[in-house]
Amino acid sequence: MAASNSKTGKVKSYWLVKTEPSTYSIDDWEKEKDKTTFWDGVRNYQARNTLRDLMKLGDEVLVYHSNAEPPEIVGVAKVVREGYPDFTALDSNHPHYDPDSTSDNPRWFMVDLKLIKRFKKRLSLAQAKEIGELSGMELLRKGSRLSVQPVKAIEFQAILEYCS
Repeated sequence: MAASNSKTGKVKSYWLVKTEPSTYSIDDWEKEKDKTTFWDGVRNYQARNTLRDLMKLGDEVLVYHSNAEPPEIVGVAKVVREGYPDFTALDSNHPHYDPDSTSDNPRWFMVDLKLIKRFKKRLSLAQAKEIGELSGMELLRKGSRLSVQPVKAIEFQAILEYCS
């Protein structure tokens, strides 16, 4: 999941975030100012903990279109702001509203991500299952449904090579 940067000594981690293209696609993301967006609406405690505690500035993130035909990895983003309270949980008119979340005791968190690269050659879920280096990838684990998940450095590199 992590790789050390020999220049800074900082350990970089790799992640995968899922998005439904009918709700928010890589096409939508490319229209954002500076290609930067907040990653809101995550309502799973394990994924929330990753956003809040583990995703750090400079970490690289694979963008995965779920509930698509075919489901596929479509690009790479970078964490540009570490975890902070998800303000959509406080807005009673927002679909991600949570009445149990308050500004004093936020339940949900998000990060800001900047789109770095859109893949010309996308990697479908079926194709990923054929790449040996990805055999242990969380995305391919039966029953894996987390919307934010770790990716090993070797998996990240294999995907970059495939999509280049």
